[in-house]
Amino acid sequence: MSKVCELTGKKAMVGNNVSFSINKTKRRFDVNLSKKRFYIPEEDRWVTLKVSAKALKSINKKGISAVLKEAKNKGLL
Repeated sequence: MSKVCELTGKKAMVGNNVSFSINKTKRRFDVNLSKKRFYIPEEDRWVTLKVSAKALKSINKKGISAVLKEAKNKGLL
């Protein structure tokens, strides 16, 4: 499975490890993802999503149905 947030579309970035002698080696900055179950009262069902920490904060603030609606408008779902 890919390491991509299903609601925000966040994915891993690539950067450099920089040592004391300024040698650069490639590394990945992975997304802070967690698998979470959400209850959608409009559809009366549970949904399991792989979401980032930022998506969890926006779900707590706006609600799951509003965030799902925004993700569908952006074409992520």
